[in-house]
Amino acid sequence: VEFTSNPAWYAIQALPYLSETKNHNTGYLFQRYFANSLSAFIVNSNPKIKAVFESWKQLTPESFYSKLQKNEELKNLVLSATPWVTEAESESEQKRRIGILFDLNRLAGEKETILARLRKRQMPGGAWPWFPGMHEDRHTSQTIVLGIGKLQSKGVISLADDAGLKQMTRKAVSYLDGKIVEDYNKLKKNNPKGMDKYSPGSLQIEYLYARSLLIEDFPVGRNTLDAFNFYLSQEEKYWLKKSNFLQGMAALTLYRLGHRNTAEAIMRSLKERALHNNEMGMYWRGDQGWNWYQAPVETQALLLEAFQQVMNDTRSVEEMKKWLLKQKQTTQWKTGSATAEAVYSLLFTGGDLLAENNPVQLKVGNMKIIPGEKEGMKTEAGTGYFKTSWHGSEIKPAMGNITVTNPNNHIAWGGAYWQYFEDLDRITTAASPLSLEKQLFVRELTDNGPVTKPIEEGQVLKTGDKVIVRLIIRSDRNMDYVQLTDMRAAALEPVVQLSGYSYGGGLGFYKSVTDVSMQYFIRRLPKGTYVLEYPLMVTQQGEFSNGIATIQSFYAPEFAAHSGGVRLTVR
Repeated sequence: VEFTSNPAWYAIQALPYLSETKNHNTGYLFQRYFANSLSAFIVNSNPKIKAVFESWKQLTPESFYSKLQKNEELKNLVLSATPWVTEAESESEQKRRIGILFDLNRLAGEKETILARLRKRQMPGGAWPWFPGMHEDRHTSQTIVLGIGKLQSKGVISLADDAGLKQMTRKAVSYLDGKIVEDYNKLKKNNPKGMDKYSPGSLQIEYLYARSLLIEDFPVGRNTLDAFNFYLSQEEKYWLKKSNFLQGMAALTLYRLGHRNTAEAIMRSLKERALHNNEMGMYWRGDQGWNWYQAPVETQALLLEAFQQVMNDTRSVEEMKKWLLKQKQTTQWKTGSATAEAVYSLLFTGGDLLAENNPVQLKVGNMKIIPGEKEGMKTEAGTGYFKTSWHGSEIKPAMGNITVTNPNNHIAWGGAYWQYFEDLDRITTAASPLSLEKQLFVRELTDNGPVTKPIEEGQVLKTGDKVIVRLIIRSDRNMDYVQLTDMRAAALEPVVQLSGYSYGGGLGFYKSVTDVSMQYFIRRLPKGTYVLEYPLMVTQQGEFSNGIATIQSFYAPEFAAHSGGVRLTVR
């Protein structure tokens, strides 16, 4: 049995990814500043939190194992036999350096260095390029201004106390004001009759959102006012046509600028369209696409902020946090923006997740599990993670009943595993939120051409037959690093012998052909149903166990499933 009392700390452990990124684009450089500012604010916000970071500095290397490296004994395959060894090492390194990240002196020096680099990259007109040497980039510039506005609004930084940062921001805001006036004049010139039916684009909606955060520090000038008011009024009219992300932005903007009725109408509409689940909390069907305003983690983070500020809806906020943390359980946050937005929203909405750290009470059968009492069972500072096990005769039927009492307001999670030996063909199907079904077919030649028929129980195959294996994967959530192993009978040989990267059934994967099985390493498994097929040839006579197919998340081994066992007869 393993348990994590406060998974919110896993979000904090993702911050080194931002602060140490080697990516040279200007947006990532600002995200480093964002991460360092958040980190300093977190450390200073609560003495308990500071004590956790101090304790992390003293931990042994094993304490910093990545999610991929943890629970090696519970996984169907050792990590060294997967293509993900380097990912595990890089994730461990991020965690190992977290004690260094939260050193206040280092944070202060790092922030000044990054600000100096941002000032150097800023162009005379106030914009930033995407990469040094490129032309001005409006979205990059807008993202930086928006990030500064967010940090200022939460008291993480103060423009009044930093003249250099204020001057840099003033130049960028002036550039963005100029761009919105350009948009407005172009629209008046090219489509004067269609102005009333114009629906603002993502850049204009993002501009209004960023501007609303900094409007007290930098009021809208007379030259910009007509353009600003036009786009604001059109946003108020046509918000329903936008993605969830942009609707959340519009609601926050309109609420801050006094249009509360429309802001609340947007939030009521979003709430009506939300999905609810006891385990996953409150979330939305994802908008399909690759645009920045369709990213699922960033969308959830922004809507969290909107429900907090516009509606003060504490219950919805806590339900939405569940979804955000459950994504961290089975996936990596892929990008700097996803990490930054998720950490920001988790920390600044609802209750204080990090400070509320009462121990969760766990009862397995009639036994109370108290971390620290059993030899070798230690609790990790912050997350409250611990693991314990029993062997052989110690295991009783009553241990199948597990009770968790969580005295905190935040989510907690864990996993229970039972490992035992069984004859392969007597194994029955087992599933979690991840399920796997294995079907066998034989391809027969008929007068009408080849026909594929299911292999029935007791059916006799013959050497030379072609067998098709069909694997049906179902997942109710997005997962990263999923490994599928399909055993095969000794009588069967794969038609395709070469290992390598493949694409099939809507998935990209590395396929490894071994002497006894076919292994699929799926880097990204989105929520849904997938079908994989491959052919085998029958080469030997006799009675054979065809084994089972197993699937497991390497990131969260509690999400696993296997098919039932099958017996084959060949004459």
